[in-house]
Amino acid sequence: MLLKDKVAVVTGAAQGIGRAIAETYAREGARVAVVDVQKEGADEVAAAIRDAGGEALAVTCDVSSRVAVNQAAGLVKEAYGPIDVLVNNAGITRPAMLHKMTDEEWDRVLAVHLSGSFYWLQAVVHDMIAQESGRIIFSSSSTAQNGSIGQINYAAAKSGMLGMVRSAARELGRYNILVNAVAPAAATEMTLKVRTDPRFADAVKRLPLRRHAEPEEIAPTYVYLASDASSYVTGQVISVDGGGMMVR
Repeated sequence: MLLKDKVAVVTGAAQGIGRAIAETYAREGARVAVVDVQKEGADEVAAAIRDAGGEALAVTCDVSSRVAVNQAAGLVKEAYGPIDVLVNNAGITRPAMLHKMTDEEWDRVLAVHLSGSFYWLQAVVHDMIAQESGRIIFSSSSTAQNGSIGQINYAAAKSGMLGMVRSAARELGRYNILVNAVAPAAATEMTLKVRTDPRFADAVKRLPLRRHAEPEEIAPTYVYLASDASSYVTGQVISVDGGGMMVR
């Protein structure tokens, strides 16, 4: 088992890529905190992990609230001890063309992706510094590198996460804390509108693999970045996009 006895927090873990990460981590021996704003979803995923023989704790948390994040981190540490792996995966979309986008649509997306990631980063980093080890993984997006029509808020948020990754990697490397990002292509219900929009119908045909991803195909990259196999990898962005970066 690649993550045996590691304590891992996965935000946005009630569905999609987050759920696939949480379940894969549990199969690799981690004790997983399934963190999500949707209580029923988090409970269901944690129960499924336990039914499969893994160890999991459901934690309800709105990542855009620092108070909620600190409370959630405290619950995880009370149950399992210091956090070894943080996956900043929670995300939302509020699609709109830029000239029609409201302040609420802009602010909410940045609050979840950027502020939420920063709050969780601060919530775990002190213990990681004390134990001189840790893995922090951000879920960015191919949209951060290429942009997307009707997603200027999402693209800006995911691009901002890459700046956070590189800055944190520089600051925390001396403590053996590795900080990286995964940039998946569209693969979940959250991106269903984009994947089914006729304006993007030809995009998937240009991919070398000529199909969209499944969440289970993306999760193993998060295992790699959380494990000892990536012990000399930090400040990096790994694209898991079916070769999309080659054809933009």
